[in-house]
Amino acid sequence: MEKEMVIVLDFGGQYNQLVARRVRECNVYCEIYSYKTDIQKIKDMNPKGIILTGGPNSCYEEGAPTYSRELFELGIPVLGLCYGAQLMSLVLGGKVEKAPVREYGKTEVFVNASSALFEGVGEKRVNVPAAPIAMAGHERNDNATQCWMSHFDYISALAPGFVSVAHTADCPVAAAENKAENLYAIQFHPEVLHTIEGTKMLYNFVRNICGCAGTWRMDSFVETSIKEIREKVGDGKVLLALSGGVDSSVLAALLAKAIGSQLTCVFVDHGLLRKNEGDEVEGVFGPNGSFNINFIRVNAQERYYAKLKGVEEPERKRKIIGEEFIRVFEEEAKKIGSVDFLAQGTIYPDVVESGLGGESAVIKSHHNVGGLPDFVDFKDIIEPLRNLFKDEVRKAGLELGLPEYLVYRQPFPGPGLGIRIIGEVTGEKVKIVQDADYIYREEVDKAAREYKEANGSDPSWMPNQYFAALSNMRSVGVMGDERTYDYAVVLRAVRTIDFMTAEAADIPFEVLQTVMSRIINEVRGVNRCMYDLTSKPPGTIEME
Repeated sequence: MEKEMVIVLDFGGQYNQLVARRVRECNVYCEIYSYKTDIQKIKDMNPKGIILTGGPNSCYEEGAPTYSRELFELGIPVLGLCYGAQLMSLVLGGKVEKAPVREYGKTEVFVNASSALFEGVGEKRVNVPAAPIAMAGHERNDNATQCWMSHFDYISALAPGFVSVAHTADCPVAAAENKAENLYAIQFHPEVLHTIEGTKMLYNFVRNICGCAGTWRMDSFVETSIKEIREKVGDGKVLLALSGGVDSSVLAALLAKAIGSQLTCVFVDHGLLRKNEGDEVEGVFGPNGSFNINFIRVNAQERYYAKLKGVEEPERKRKIIGEEFIRVFEEEAKKIGSVDFLAQGTIYPDVVESGLGGESAVIKSHHNVGGLPDFVDFKDIIEPLRNLFKDEVRKAGLELGLPEYLVYRQPFPGPGLGIRIIGEVTGEKVKIVQDADYIYREEVDKAAREYKEANGSDPSWMPNQYFAALSNMRSVGVMGDERTYDYAVVLRAVRTIDFMTAEAADIPFEVLQTVMSRIINEVRGVNRCMYDLTSKPPGTIEME
């Protein structure tokens, strides 16, 4: 059966991945393409729907990203979001110009519930303000909902065949539709969480207007992937560098289910992992685990500490850790000999951010295990997860039977604790930060669990990422009757939607007090705890 798909055409904005994720949450498969994609390629893909998103400029400016009128005449439903809505209007004969009042932030929007796009959206309001500018085809809307606005321009004149189906106090066309041609335009951002019924709007588009059945599910993905891996690999051998992170662990489980002992996993323990993490990885994938694979653990802690001795500059630490991983992996690969496939845990954001998927600025080069292809004798690369977002990777992991503590492990940087220790990395400092971090996460998890048991939901302060780091500051303290001169531990916790921006989490003071008391009493070499309140920007989530 042919996989039904909705495509996102990216005109250069920041929300392309978020739009695609929201569509997939409706159980509809979605991929991101640049607006430069040829119209014939779009026809060949035979999408059930097209969503236009992004655009850093005004659509009427010379040289602004655009698309031909033919896109809107394919007979395929099209939804334009923000820049996409304005572009659709401009291309089809409407008018877009600078708005008299810029709308930004949470905004009350009045929607016409009779529109297929807004079915079931909003609450009835008795007194609904009329649109600020009367225009042909505009009808009074009677349901109110909260949406996220972010635009300098507005649609000042509708394209022929369109009617306004939503407005705000300052914007006459918060949404418009040409029902006969299945064309829809939304001025706000339904993909962000601040638009409280945004997912419902996207569901209405992809499931009801586009007619998608919603067959994109992780159980079917896992089943199909196992079949495809077996067909591709045959009786060949596969080599995987297993870091213990979510992506490589899910990939290892998927390959193990597909080809069993034809898979060899090399796990390089560089001594910069969280407490007990190396043993946990070995417990799942090693000889006593439930997967029938060849598992090689390389304990390279002392080798790494020797290479990092005296190094304080963050980027140099990162480079040393990355290069040393390649050297260790190369040595193990040579012992194994020739393999047919090198497996990599590339996921969809890696593809999109490398510039291969959308039009947004290249964030990082596409690599997973940097440089390895130069040192390993293999025929081809296998990347079964390259079309999945992180949340989908986690769902696949649960389908494959991986334990929740591994699947829902917090984000962890490639250089590990090397960039959570300010200054030189030593074995002594690693033990301090491992123990402090373990206590911190244990107490936060305990407090969140108790709150959920009492209230039936996660606490509002629950951070998306939290860890302890070690500063290079030492200060005088008093423990018992003795003077101390020890390190200060920094506690970091942030709340974020996309990890591009973040705010410090408001963890209850009594929880932080407990953490502080335990760390200072239980972790040798620490006499002070500090809580990092810095948001991103101007700071970063990690310390270095």
